[in-house]
Amino acid sequence: MITRELFGKKPCGCEVYEYTLQNDSGANVKILTLGGIIRAINVPDKNGVLADVVCGYDDVKSYLTNGGYQGALIGRFGNRINNSSFIIDGREYKLFNNEKKNHLHGGKEGFDKKLWDASAYQIEDKMCLELTYLSDDMEEGYPGNLFVKVTYSFDNNNTLTINYKATTDKKTVLNLTNHAYFNLGGYDSGSVENHTLWIDSDKVSEVNSELIPTGKEILVENTPFDFREEKLIGKDINAENELLKIGQGYDHNFILNSNGMVKHIATLKEPVSGREMKVYTNQPCVLIYAANCINENDSPFKNGVAQKKRCAVCLETQHAPDSPNHKNFPSCELNVGELYDYTTVFKFNI
Repeated sequence: MITRELFGKKPCGCEVYEYTLQNDSGANVKILTLGGIIRAINVPDKNGVLADVVCGYDDVKSYLTNGGYQGALIGRFGNRINNSSFIIDGREYKLFNNEKKNHLHGGKEGFDKKLWDASAYQIEDKMCLELTYLSDDMEEGYPGNLFVKVTYSFDNNNTLTINYKATTDKKTVLNLTNHAYFNLGGYDSGSVENHTLWIDSDKVSEVNSELIPTGKEILVENTPFDFREEKLIGKDINAENELLKIGQGYDHNFILNSNGMVKHIATLKEPVSGREMKVYTNQPCVLIYAANCINENDSPFKNGVAQKKRCAVCLETQHAPDSPNHKNFPSCELNVGELYDYTTVFKFNI
């Protein structure tokens, strides 16, 4: 079942709608036309009780004015670009500085603040929402008229799939992701340090003091970043490690043991509820962010729940931050005539 209702309006008067994709068991996902935001994911625990496992807000204003990119589609470029610039074919492109001298998550008004056109439909047991947006040439400084189509689907197996497609009429760079904040105990259940995490990654990106990759990759073995065997997120999050200190905890790019196919790359578990989330993707990396820098003075989450540091964890499948400025990283360039096509799957189990 798919339903649509008015969620609110932007200051300009533009209407924001919320679509609910609900499967036969009653589990559901709620998505906004504002920023393609995943506003809620209600899935069962070991006793069959539904709970909302992503953070978010009750009104449009909070999504527009608070930080954190809660649940949003990120573009044109997920994470940071050093000095807010990159070069394509000898030409330098300057982007908007929105984090000191650097460009973060698309700039002054990234895809997370845009109104997307929406079309909903069902294929067998999959409830689908197709969102489209045309990003004009030089929007936020990026070259090319970029047509983006993001399709969310939710099925009877409690599997949420996000497919990202895009084409351009001028060579450009692109790195789309989603910034959902997960807490499998329920968004109102406290810290995620009791969650366990497994990641199919042998290396992380070394970063400087501004969380910009240096270009060097560090082996996770014998470091707090080794999640090749399932362990508690909180086990090493406060360890004496220079990279951890920079991020105030986990806020780092994990390089996946990827083969370019959609494969299982991470598993998140919460012991009290018994919920498990398996992540699959064909992206080369996943950014793990444990909400270390949440502004606790921002508006409360849904139902008045106060924001707290480390109340959730993000698993942002993507290319590495600052990829346009590192030729040794997997390329994030998109050429005319090429199709950008990446998929990420969040499969919820008990």
